[in-house]
Amino acid sequence: MAYMALYRKWRPDEFGEVKGQEHIITTIKNQIKHDRVGHAYLFCGTRGTGKTTVAKLLAKAVNCESPVEGSPCGVCASCEAIKAGNSLNVIEIDAASNNGVDNIRQINESVQYSPTQGKKLVYIIDEVHMLSTSAFNALLKTLEEPPEYVMFILATTESYKIPITISSRCQKYDFHRISLDTISERLMELLGREGISATKEAVDYVAKAGDGSMRDALSILDQCIAFNLGQELTLDRVINSIGAVNIDIFARLMRYVAEDNAADALGIVDEVVYQGRNLNQFIGDLIYFIRNVLFVKLSERILSTLELTTENKQVVLDLSKQFDEEELLRYIRVLQDTSVRMKDSGTRRVSLEMGIIRLLKPEMTAGSKDAAARIAHLERELEELKKNPIVVTGTAGAVEKVAAEEPKKLSPNQVADNIKEAYPEATREEIEELIKNWNVDILPNLSDLTKKYLKQTHILPGESLSTLMVVCPKNGGLGYDYISKVKATIEADIRDIVKKDIKIEVICKDEEGGSNVNLNLGMDINNINFSIDVEE
Repeated sequence: MAYMALYRKWRPDEFGEVKGQEHIITTIKNQIKHDRVGHAYLFCGTRGTGKTTVAKLLAKAVNCESPVEGSPCGVCASCEAIKAGNSLNVIEIDAASNNGVDNIRQINESVQYSPTQGKKLVYIIDEVHMLSTSAFNALLKTLEEPPEYVMFILATTESYKIPITISSRCQKYDFHRISLDTISERLMELLGREGISATKEAVDYVAKAGDGSMRDALSILDQCIAFNLGQELTLDRVINSIGAVNIDIFARLMRYVAEDNAADALGIVDEVVYQGRNLNQFIGDLIYFIRNVLFVKLSERILSTLELTTENKQVVLDLSKQFDEEELLRYIRVLQDTSVRMKDSGTRRVSLEMGIIRLLKPEMTAGSKDAAARIAHLERELEELKKNPIVVTGTAGAVEKVAAEEPKKLSPNQVADNIKEAYPEATREEIEELIKNWNVDILPNLSDLTKKYLKQTHILPGESLSTLMVVCPKNGGLGYDYISKVKATIEADIRDIVKKDIKIEVICKDEEGGSNVNLNLGMDINNINFSIDVEE
């Protein structure tokens, strides 16, 4: 007999074997026991959570000759025929390949004939969201008022694509992602039936790799068994089988980053490449790992909800005490950007290495978003100077140590001011050049909301040197209030772009109690003249 995949071989034959969907199973069993079965059901949820399995069990139960507590008996002729796929009472349709209006018209015609055997004619339409608009319209009338012997079970992974006219005529059930513990227990049970030995940590890792999908977890387990035939499944063998990376590598990498140890951090990349791991999967798992560390940093109570083994939970908890929230958020942002670059890169290893260097060296990252990280890095350097007195060379060539004068620790604002002072003030010509290229060089690099409000303003040279005047329209309202509030952020963003120190003055045209600003702009493509008449 040909080999059958585990997820097919051990598909549940009764409602009690369905794991992780108790809220749905209880409702359906009660409906069957009390003869309250509906005519149309909509099963929604991610892949591998049991939608098709429950649909088939429901079809068996409504046609079963002697159901037991709402579940199909599994031994009558109807149950045996449905299990074997030979029943004329259950029609499965894949909407991915049968999504036209003609396919639905065939259904509408066939429902006119009652079943010769059994009680119900059940149509299971999988991936129903892929039906065309005209197909949905053709199905609508039949779905609303089908013959009493007809039942529709629609299954989809993308419920938001289902027209409301269809979903409102169905009983809707949301299938949850299955928890790590539930998947792990089911895998251990099936391994026992198969007579295969495996460690708990290996099975937990397979369950985690399933990512909430029982079918995916069983497929991964099938692969691991085939790779290690005749051997006990251990964590190392599972990792080798699926090309994954042990969580210890992520923990070591994070410790190297905390220690500012570039050599060992980049050595992790060598290790991953040498082991033949998938670099895209590596960086995705690393982002998810840092996400867990961030969550635990925010609240240790979240630790109990993470789908991790007890040992790995302790690793995450220890790491969360070494970083602050801003650092972890920056790491995730940098790695997400690196992940995008890697997908389109022919040199994925180099892209990954550059991403890790950016984790270690925040001062290499431009932009106001990373100012806090650069400030923190400068403060750490100041602490190092405090611990190690500076050595200077005198005029006579002798080397002398500076007295251990207590260095003054700068506040974040003071350090930020020092960063700002590194840029010279813009000249009047540079201000006019900036205004000329405002829509090309400045606006695209600002946030969407800031860009939206600035597009409603006039940008002019200010009265003072290195000053821009942002003139909001009459009764500027939210725009004037918003720009005034984020003025410092806009100044910082412009400073990072043009490398000049520029101040912004925000005024409102015809502002009550303020200046009445009349703007007369004479413009040609090569020369821009600005004249401002201010009436007190």
